[in-house]
Amino acid sequence: MGVKIQYRELEEKREECGIIAIFSKKGKNVAPLLYRSLFALQHRGQDAAGFAIFDGTDLQVRRGIGLVDQIFKKEDLELSGKMGIGHTRYPTIGECRMCDVQPTTVGRAATAHNGHIANYGILRKAIEKTGYEFVSTNDSEVIAHILDSEKEIETAVRKMMNAAQGAYCDVAIIEDKLVIFRDPLAIRPLVWGENDEYIALASETVALDVNGIPYKGEVMGGELVVIDSKGKTTRTRIIEKEPRHCMFEYVYFSRPDSQINKRSVYAVRRQLGENLAKEAPLKADVVVAVPDTSRTAAARFAEVLNIPFEEGLIKNRYIGRTFIMPSQTKRVEAVKLKLNPVKEIIEGKRVVLVDDSIVRGTTLKEIVRIVREAGAKEVHVRITCPPVKAPCFYGVDMSTYSELIASRKTVSEIGKFLGADSLAYLSIEGLERAINLNICTGCLNEKYHTEFVQKLAQEIKEKDKIKN
Repeated sequence: MGVKIQYRELEEKREECGIIAIFSKKGKNVAPLLYRSLFALQHRGQDAAGFAIFDGTDLQVRRGIGLVDQIFKKEDLELSGKMGIGHTRYPTIGECRMCDVQPTTVGRAATAHNGHIANYGILRKAIEKTGYEFVSTNDSEVIAHILDSEKEIETAVRKMMNAAQGAYCDVAIIEDKLVIFRDPLAIRPLVWGENDEYIALASETVALDVNGIPYKGEVMGGELVVIDSKGKTTRTRIIEKEPRHCMFEYVYFSRPDSQINKRSVYAVRRQLGENLAKEAPLKADVVVAVPDTSRTAAARFAEVLNIPFEEGLIKNRYIGRTFIMPSQTKRVEAVKLKLNPVKEIIEGKRVVLVDDSIVRGTTLKEIVRIVREAGAKEVHVRITCPPVKAPCFYGVDMSTYSELIASRKTVSEIGKFLGADSLAYLSIEGLERAINLNICTGCLNEKYHTEFVQKLAQEIKEKDKIKN
């Protein structure tokens, strides 16, 4: 199998990761479907994107830095091949350089990855001792190398699952087969769609919807799915454990029109707002959502408390999310470009700002200041996620204790830092009731689910103490 790659350099942005795999039962070209799916998953990764298509002989790879509509050209969508994988990237390991843009190819394997391998450094060093020279700094190359190291696919995936600690959903092309698998704890989402023409697997159902492919369920934790060149599908549960789904997918990452783990993101966010209203009620004149991910919860919060809900902050749609920008200064600058208050809604009012989460606090502090300058009489803050107190090792870019405001300050102190008249978070119990699934709460209460990650968290805590 030959591999043909084209690169395109463009300006960087930063976000999360999304994956897609598509097989055509009738032999149609899947490039246009991959392109549409990557568009639907753009919110999960704004740094870079790419896809790989197998045409029966060669693996055609197209990837570049930038947004989906900037990277791919008309001729890319005309590539022939009935199976393919795609990726939108936010880097959890390394910077965004062209060598880090996925899909990653090693030998006979091409891989696209969502998640984070916590013991990446250990695995990389072990592989380097075999004489292999890495060309990137991403998790995906480690996974691709392991997949390429064994003749039998199931043996390779079992080897990878036993070696890798962390969260991962991966789609791959190995020779003439589509290979899909999910980590045993099912931390990151991976949905299944199928009709008479296509089989599709993706991070969220919106990637299926855009191609008219019905949602059929999930790839289970620890499960391997192999689709051969004739469309025969084999599903094998390699490791079986109780799932621990990422709560941030429901609070922040996923689109509200998606279903993941058989739960509607929209319905969960409404319940988050309802639970928050019951736990932290107050009297106010208007409820304003911090756009966009908190809008669904804020509307329900206002409805439960019988307070008017208004669009008091208008978002510039051409500015990306500020959650994980490279520096606090850039986050503050981005807020000024991103949000503008509607003064007639805010002026002279007791305003409740509802946001999905507080990580570092810098962005929300600037938003509170903007609302006050628009004439708010009072500014109260309500958060649909409990305080984020600890690092994440499963795919969310929160790697130290010191950067998390809730690890250093009490709720009262955070409220003062924000400049808010009051601050209240949803409880962990309220979060769990809203999502109604087994969830990972490691970043909230340090209850991590793997021994290596528990040790890693303790090491980072000790380093942060010394640094501070």
